[in-house]
Amino acid sequence: MTRMSKILISVSLCLVIGLSSHAAEPGPNPKTSLTQKSLLIGLIPEHNIFKQLERYEPVADYLSKRIGVFIKLKVLTRYGNVIDNFTSLGLDGAFFGSFTYTLAHAKIGVEAIARPESTSGSSTYHGLIFVRMDSGIRSPSDMKGKSFAFVDKATTAGYILPLAYFNEHGIEDFNTFMNEVYFTGTHEDAIYDVLNNKADIGAAKNTVFMRLAAADSRIKNELIILKKSPDVPENVLAVKRELDDFIKTKLKQTLLNMHNEPGGPAVLSAFGAKRFIDTTEDDYTGVYEYTQKIGLDLETYDYMND
Repeated sequence: MTRMSKILISVSLCLVIGLSSHAAEPGPNPKTSLTQKSLLIGLIPEHNIFKQLERYEPVADYLSKRIGVFIKLKVLTRYGNVIDNFTSLGLDGAFFGSFTYTLAHAKIGVEAIARPESTSGSSTYHGLIFVRMDSGIRSPSDMKGKSFAFVDKATTAGYILPLAYFNEHGIEDFNTFMNEVYFTGTHEDAIYDVLNNKADIGAAKNTVFMRLAAADSRIKNELIILKKSPDVPENVLAVKRELDDFIKTKLKQTLLNMHNEPGGPAVLSAFGAKRFIDTTEDDYTGVYEYTQKIGLDLETYDYMND
């Protein structure tokens, strides 16, 4: 065999081995590769910005480490901003109240992922209408000429419940029935405005009411509840439908398994939850029925506060 023949054979063998080795190397799998390095998640203003961040930041840090994507939180100034800012701020998801979720689902198509279950085992909340015990207000007729502190037009507890309450008792225009109506922006402020005599009547969600009452005995000693709404799903993490499917799955799995993973229970305890549970569109049937009952069209509803 000539020297040239040996060289050609050697080169051919190297090419075959090289191609075989290259074919055996695993390439990137789009189903297991993160397509973005950060997520911007909005928070509705149940409490003031500092309390909201204090409560949600440990959960965001836990998720960031577990899924390998940095999660940044953005506390919004009002409930309706969650919907407006999905486009303007480029939000990837948000923790929505029950009514805010149904609005966002109808208007921009967000998808529910998971919601917390409290340490008592509840994954729902309800709205409350309340007054001071010494106000003398005990019925809708007693409210004539008084002041009412709503939270926001995009909340179940802080607006839709009172709307249904007035409708049920034949009050067609609460703006003329009341002496003053206004929006506080947070459930906490609505509660304290009534407690501190800034408003005669208020509406808020029971979970915020009870959380504040646990720290401030005046709330349970000086306020009385006149009405509560049906139970609706607790604040849910929902994401934009365009979000990468792999990230959606990772987020959901991490939240649902959080109570069984190292460090998870401690974060959940600080958050005030036992675990996160699966949440789907079917969980909001009651909310949709509630809005239909008062003739509210989600797709055309004007959620901007007057």
